[in-house]
Amino acid sequence: MTETGTTAVPPTDGDPTAFTFPQQRGCPYRPPAGYSALREHGPLAEVTLYDGQTAWLVTRHADARRLLTDHRLSSERSSDGFPIITPRLLTARGFRTLVTMDGEEHSSYRRMLIPDFTAKRTKAMRPDVERIVDECVDGLLAATPPADLIRDFASELSARVIFHLLGVPTEDQAGFQERSIRLLSAADSAEAEGPLAELVDYLDRLVASRGPDHGTWLLDRIAGDEVAKGELGHGDLVRMAVQLLVTGQGTTAQMVALGMATLLEHPDQLELVRTEPDRIPAAVDELLRYLSIADMAGLRVLTEDVELHGRVLPAGTGVILPYALLNHDPDVYPDPARFDVTRTPEQHFAFGFGAHNCLAQGLARMELEVTFAALLRRVPGLRLATPLDELRVREPADMQGVYELPVTW
Repeated sequence: MTETGTTAVPPTDGDPTAFTFPQQRGCPYRPPAGYSALREHGPLAEVTLYDGQTAWLVTRHADARRLLTDHRLSSERSSDGFPIITPRLLTARGFRTLVTMDGEEHSSYRRMLIPDFTAKRTKAMRPDVERIVDECVDGLLAATPPADLIRDFASELSARVIFHLLGVPTEDQAGFQERSIRLLSAADSAEAEGPLAELVDYLDRLVASRGPDHGTWLLDRIAGDEVAKGELGHGDLVRMAVQLLVTGQGTTAQMVALGMATLLEHPDQLELVRTEPDRIPAAVDELLRYLSIADMAGLRVLTEDVELHGRVLPAGTGVILPYALLNHDPDVYPDPARFDVTRTPEQHFAFGFGAHNCLAQGLARMELEVTFAALLRRVPGLRLATPLDELRVREPADMQGVYELPVTW
């Protein structure tokens, strides 16, 4: 597989240690080849963004763990100096969600959501997730191959799990899913604007209709417990629902698709998991590390001066912690480019770290375990219908992934 545009030199100075960010991807499931040069230049590398702004990129796993628990790093996108890595983020700078909050505001929002993501709640959801997965596998097998594993399986599956979590009525799910798929497959902000507006409008009306008498799902509980008491605004709950939809559905769908592609490209590891299903939870963790779907989630800005490796980074400096690079740190993961389901990839950054670690990671792990187990058991002949190097990978500033994954069986 080939990479293009890996290590770029700004045309102004010809400095061989200068890099642009984000780095171009070529292989759907491997980090950009340019990360190797960044690592060699580390532990800190100054990078230039699309608009000429510069930021400091962290290359070491240990440094990232320390920084992600440092209160001097902010996730507030509207702050001066925050590393805007793509023009698409400009339109979202004012769209405040849990991802962009800090301090007590962030903590209070997380506390509202915690009851829906406890280990007990996740365990209680497992039978419903197993039912949804089996129904989606039924739908895949009813199709005439080749099929698109993203459109015809993974997107529907991840959407239905989020619908179940939120409490979206069954009769609304088809339209809701159509809009969310259009949003997640949009190539730019202009293309995303329409479906996003439609989703916000629908969720606005749905949230207005919810309350404690409607049920125990997330929207019902928060509308009854928090909005009714004045602890949370109506618009805040709408934005929370949009964030859960976009982050939960998109990343899970890509994890399912690229996870199966990775297993199929490593037949020895696939056979090990197929013959020993008890290895599936460990395989899921290795896939999470190896793929690092949310590679671009580690964007921060300093609110105070921070010293790192003898260099003082002043307040207002953008900091980038690319999770795929950190999850391939050879000081933590021996031979990190090797996909190994027998590995115990502890402390990976697939779900972030610190205050902004993914609240739904328990649900995500369970959903992936159930999904891979079902596909391996029920579709043993599953194989790629198109070579991976012919697939269109998502833009560098987006989540790791592809727009389609043709498969047959």
